[in-house]
Amino acid sequence: MALTLRSSTSFLSPLDPSSKREDAPPCCVVPMPAPGSGGRLRLARAAPVEHATMEEMASPEAATLLHHGGGGGQGQRRGKGTAVYVMLPLETVGAGGKVARARALAASLAALRSGGVEGVMVDVWWGVVEREGPRRYDWEGYGELVRMVERAGLRLQMVMSFHQCGGNVGDSCNIPLPGWVLEEMKSNPDIVYTDRSGRRNPEYISLGCDTLPVLKGRTPIQVYSDYMRSFRDTFCGYLGNTIVEIQVGLGPCGELRYPSYPEANGTWRFPGIGEFQCYDKYMRASLQQAAAAAGHEEWGRGGPHDAGEYKQFPEETGFFRRDGTWCTEYGDFFLGWYSGMLLEHGDRVLAAAEAVFRGTGAALSAKVAGIHWHYRTRSHAAELTAGYYNTRRRDGYAPVAAMLARRGAVLNFTCMEMRDEQQPEHAGCSPEQLVRQVRSAARAARVGLAGENALERYDEAAFAQVVATAASAGLGAFTYLRMNKKLFDGDNWRQFVSFVRAMADGGERAALPSCDTEQSDLYVGFLEKRAAPEAEAAAAAAVV
Repeated sequence: MALTLRSSTSFLSPLDPSSKREDAPPCCVVPMPAPGSGGRLRLARAAPVEHATMEEMASPEAATLLHHGGGGGQGQRRGKGTAVYVMLPLETVGAGGKVARARALAASLAALRSGGVEGVMVDVWWGVVEREGPRRYDWEGYGELVRMVERAGLRLQMVMSFHQCGGNVGDSCNIPLPGWVLEEMKSNPDIVYTDRSGRRNPEYISLGCDTLPVLKGRTPIQVYSDYMRSFRDTFCGYLGNTIVEIQVGLGPCGELRYPSYPEANGTWRFPGIGEFQCYDKYMRASLQQAAAAAGHEEWGRGGPHDAGEYKQFPEETGFFRRDGTWCTEYGDFFLGWYSGMLLEHGDRVLAAAEAVFRGTGAALSAKVAGIHWHYRTRSHAAELTAGYYNTRRRDGYAPVAAMLARRGAVLNFTCMEMRDEQQPEHAGCSPEQLVRQVRSAARAARVGLAGENALERYDEAAFAQVVATAASAGLGAFTYLRMNKKLFDGDNWRQFVSFVRAMADGGERAALPSCDTEQSDLYVGFLEKRAAPEAEAAAAAAVV
């Protein structure tokens, strides 16, 4: 039975665009008055916020403070420990713009709070908010969610999700890009990523047209910037206190990468090398220009002809094999261009986000994919097709970290729960070495590092790996994938609460305290007295 609780009154109020000044502080929405209080909805100006420079915010120390909630009155910095957040279900705010199963969600939030969780993460879907047309934003469902999280005493990481949901690992629902954007795709298919066979991928707008007015007279960067500005103006009363972090989506799955390994329709299967995504007309034009500038016009006729197909292994191709084309002059040119385009895209979008959110008190972050398969090979083929020019001879994550540092954004990395010994031998995996490499790149660039698990895990081994990595890498925060019914099941919940405690203690406590003598199915042994009602509600929510 699905239980929902709707907000009957929108908390949005139209503004006169002509009345806005570029140098004026953004408008804030005052929280909804309690039912029956007789209060009236009103808008107010935000007080000026003192803020550090973006260079200061980029330091690991500052990033840790921001992730642990340096302001806003909902808790103090955890010191040596790492704050744990939990991802909400993908469809928390669904296609219609409403909060799904609000009563069960409220009980679950209370359970997370009582279990020691710092906050939650939610996708702010472009396809939901701007579904009615260009610049027609519907924030009501997210407004309801923000108030729910605030009432629960938690903090929020909100993801500017400019990608499609559906067709990748863990996608449990389908939320496409806005309908008006899909119409543009039909009239101009080249605005989406395209592989060598001409297959189009509608997950995300191709970075090849970042600066071209292909979306009803606006560039994609302008569209993203307008979206983020509307978000800021709507929620600025919560930014820096309830909303402590804005993660900026930079590609498929919100990650800074190309959609080189799409699972939809069986196109790719682990541990395939994937394919380069550089065959829309905008990417081809850029490649031609780069080749001409390098004095080799013949290099601009298309991507490598010997790079193989999605499901192949490196040694089955001419490009990625041990001493393949990747290590030739041409290979270096192509991979430098391909990865450089990705870095430029990330820099453009984050520059827009930096301009929008500067001074709000919310930290910026960006997600980098943990592509650990074929890491033990010389070419690192799967990373190359995704846009990370990382090989046995070259560090591909140093320039990523440097770019994020310039924009004051935390580097959020995945696969923190994985161990090398758990991976199939034939796939050449090494998630542990990959995490160590990214950690070193972040330290060298003085950029904050945060983490996520790549796959849904509830076992002690996975939690122990995250605790160890968090302690050694000095993670500013860890976001657990994902909140669902399984998380609240007895054994899973006990393991999770123990994990949260161990993270808070900097890895010093990894077992449940002795007070849990009955091995209870929920977390009652850890509750403060004032949280007892929430315990009952959470137990009910777990079986709804």
